[in-house]
Amino acid sequence: MDQLSKQRYYSLDVFRGATVALMILVNNPGSWSHIYGPLEHAPWHGCTPTDLVFPFFLFAVGNAMAFVMPRLEAAGTTVFLKKVLVRFLVIFTIGLVLSWSPFVRWHDNQLVLKSLETVRIMGVLQRIALCYLFASFIIYFFKTRGAFMISIIILIGYWMICLLGGNQADPYSLEGFLGTKIDRFLLAPNHIYKGEGVAFDPEGLLSTIPAIVQVIIGYFTGQFIQKKGKTFEMLSTLFVAGTLLTFAGFCWDLIFPINKKMWTSSFVLYTSGTACLVLAVMIYLIEFRNYKGFPSGFFKVFGKNPLFIFVLSGFMPRLLALVRIPTQFAEKGNPAFLSPFAWFYEHICKPVSSNLNNGSLFYALCMISFYWLIVYLLDKKKIYIKV
Repeated sequence: MDQLSKQRYYSLDVFRGATVALMILVNNPGSWSHIYGPLEHAPWHGCTPTDLVFPFFLFAVGNAMAFVMPRLEAAGTTVFLKKVLVRFLVIFTIGLVLSWSPFVRWHDNQLVLKSLETVRIMGVLQRIALCYLFASFIIYFFKTRGAFMISIIILIGYWMICLLGGNQADPYSLEGFLGTKIDRFLLAPNHIYKGEGVAFDPEGLLSTIPAIVQVIIGYFTGQFIQKKGKTFEMLSTLFVAGTLLTFAGFCWDLIFPINKKMWTSSFVLYTSGTACLVLAVMIYLIEFRNYKGFPSGFFKVFGKNPLFIFVLSGFMPRLLALVRIPTQFAEKGNPAFLSPFAWFYEHICKPVSSNLNNGSLFYALCMISFYWLIVYLLDKKKIYIKV
């Protein structure tokens, strides 16, 4: 590997860290009933800033892979398979454990074991694990040219499968989407997310397939950045590529709608293009203009322990929900309880404004600050928890 490819890109850590911070922001409102529009997912078709967060993270996974893959290729197939399979199993298992956590729940004022019969099988970490696994295999065994061709086949093939395999009356609706039927058949409704009011998983099996391409595009981007180094040729090409991908996503949207919950092919192109543009801006400001002020320093520490802090931000509220603080409210004569985080929202954040959206946002910002302090302390002690 030449000297340029060994250059350190501070901007990639900031990009990854900013994505994790936004994940925490959108996943931790004070109240799910009081959220500003940009911090909500699109109801179905369309794309809000919140819908960019998960594909940006997969794109960042591909970026990181581009810096690691040469070492794995040099180590040989046995080492490659061992490292990739172990990492896949660890991340997928953590996702399942997080779904089951905190393993007990309150029932009639007693803590009882949570049933495994209702554990959600798929989820964010499970999708990350699967996309990482298959993208790694495709890139390692088929190299760059083969990965490019397979990506095209996946995106076009997924479009055809959704169009021809779904309900012909409306193949791009929630109930008409083929992936909904596949998940209900293979996973059973008890193990599927029900945030839409019915058994439908936005991280389902079928829609995970095009998400693999998100990682591959991230890999191509990281590989290109290494090859060209910190040059204006690299930066301008990245801007052009981002613009073309975004435009292609908009064009495909006319016949295959941009939809995060289906993870449509147009969504892959649009969000990958947007990720390239955002990354290009960060590279320009940080690597070329040497801007390393508070925002970049703030997000960088999230990027040093991304999976750890994401898991912690999902586990801690669930764990603290077991702690019950009595309140003055009562329902049907029974005392009401609040968890420590819920108490903090009700008594500290909610009163800050008559507009409840402001209190809910303030709570989310407090959560980001809380988790930032944790990763900041880890970074100061040079503790980096990786899988």
